[in-house]
Amino acid sequence: MQILVTGGCGFIGSNFVRHLLASNPDDQVVNLDLLTYAGNLESLSDVEADFASRYRFVRGDVRDEKLCLGLLEQAQAVVHFAAESHVDRSIGGGAEFLQTNVLGTHNLLECARRAWDGETGNSFVYVSTDEVYGALELDDPELFREDRPLAPRNPYSASKAAADHLSQAYFHTFGLPVKITRCSNTYGPYQFPEKLVPLMIANIVAGEPLPVYGDGLYVRDWLQVSDNCRATEAVLRQGRAGEAYNVGGNAERPNLEVVRLLVELVCERLGLELEERLSLITHIADRPGHDRRYATDAGKLQRELGIAPAIDFEEGMAGTVDWYLDHQDWCQRVTSGAYRDYYQKMYGQRLEQAGTGGVQET
Repeated sequence: MQILVTGGCGFIGSNFVRHLLASNPDDQVVNLDLLTYAGNLESLSDVEADFASRYRFVRGDVRDEKLCLGLLEQAQAVVHFAAESHVDRSIGGGAEFLQTNVLGTHNLLECARRAWDGETGNSFVYVSTDEVYGALELDDPELFREDRPLAPRNPYSASKAAADHLSQAYFHTFGLPVKITRCSNTYGPYQFPEKLVPLMIANIVAGEPLPVYGDGLYVRDWLQVSDNCRATEAVLRQGRAGEAYNVGGNAERPNLEVVRLLVELVCERLGLELEERLSLITHIADRPGHDRRYATDAGKLQRELGIAPAIDFEEGMAGTVDWYLDHQDWCQRVTSGAYRDYYQKMYGQRLEQAGTGGVQET
């Protein structure tokens, strides 16, 4: 079938496009991406070469009604990744998040409803996040399950929750075959270096400060991107319309532990002095409203679709470090210019306040 992937030049989207084409020789993929700062055509240069007859890129906005309607009239399925996705950016200014994440999703849902008009066999996958559930305490025995009420606590997660609700509403009101994935913290190749893992790897290599919010004990469930892609495809092809599926990695780790592991892995591979690089860990002023813990129960996905993580945390992080070290030229290209200005604005003042005189335990 022909599958429309939105945001296919972003981190998870580009990995998913590559996964779909490599695994399904009869499928065609159309990639709709606006190419904002985190979208990069270079991430799919191999796909354009290897799958030229089955892959097409369209530059455009998910808010463009005419464009989306035309693309969906030709597609049997859509997997909707396109989103503004960085919490820090949403705190600094949430308007773009509402425009893309809420209004863009609404436009895509409405265009799918009109284009498919009661056809059978279609599938609309909305890619949400575990952040829509809110937060857990460190000692809370509960995990996020799909029937938990959504209670987002920052502008980014609020915009994703709004689109999550809209997607469910289009299923219940119009019968649109919407399926939702709510995935945990995903890491791996081609992630834009504003996120923790690639940012830390780049700074370890460069000998720059490693900024860690607050006490560094904020816990996330870490999911390798290829496991996320397998799960998303399973929901696309086998998931039940109207249902949400958590996608987790079964790998809860505090941020500080993740950073220390990355330091060890990079130092081991490059022959750097471990204690010197560990001393670059700098605890900076905390993010406003920082959620203490996310922990996902992905049992429904395994019971219904037979999907569980195949890559454990240590193996996944080691492979990710190797990829970034082998692709330092890619990292330098995508972080040149405007991104460096953003980095200095976001972290510069906090780094100056914290200083870099060693690990500041709290």
